[in-house]
Amino acid sequence: MIILMGLAGSGKSTQGQKLAETTGRTWLSAGQVLRDTNDPEIRAIQERGDLVSNEITERLMTEGMLKAVREDRDVVIDGFPRDVEQAQWIADNLASVMKLVIIIDVPKEELIRRLELRGREDDTGEAIEERFRIVEQNIYTICEILQGKGIMIKKVDGTGTPEEVFERIKQVVTEAENE
Repeated sequence: MIILMGLAGSGKSTQGQKLAETTGRTWLSAGQVLRDTNDPEIRAIQERGDLVSNEITERLMTEGMLKAVREDRDVVIDGFPRDVEQAQWIADNLASVMKLVIIIDVPKEELIRRLELRGREDDTGEAIEERFRIVEQNIYTICEILQGKGIMIKKVDGTGTPEEVFERIKQVVTEAENE
């Protein structure tokens, strides 16, 4: 399994889908899984711009990962873990199958510009700032927990065209798989 991390707008979903497609993996996005749910309680939480609880997120992501495993497919995960509790869950439950964490690094000014262009309904100014705050507050500890379990952490420059970023990500994945 490969995890893509980064702030909202860093390209995790774009790059995750592309990586999954070119490597035969399943793309599993926490945000997409939550947006695709038909659960009215989860929809209401999202419409308020609040974060869905770890318990619900972990349950939905686990269901997605188990489905991929039953189909004998590896997974590219994006948007999970977002906090220390989720990172500890991964460390306790998935470390043996986790290959790599890629952090897509993009300056905040560029992220805000991208999010404004994206124009998604849940990209309100307040929601964006809250997502930024949570990732920034937790990313160091998340990486420390995962690295402590032997999971490789690599940072990739997320600026430039999607194709340029993807080439950097492919190079990091190739290097990790050859180690």
